[in-house]
Amino acid sequence: MTDHVYKSLELTGSSKTSSDDAIRTAIERASISMRNIRWFQVLETRGNVENGKVAHWQVTLKVGFTLEE
Repeated sequence: MTDHVYKSLELTGSSKTSSDDAIRTAIERASISMRNIRWFQVLETRGNVENGKVAHWQVTLKVGFTLEE
């Protein structure tokens, strides 16, 4: 097993459906322009309430990716 060096950054995904969908949205979108994403950590979950119901989810993530050699 080789040793890795990771760089990390924060992303915020959003969804009208669920917090899980907000996470998937952020990772899938970031994967278009970033390579080697290896892990994520949920930092914050928040939402918008309209008429007593959850209308929108936002999830802030820290994602880590390996640096290329």
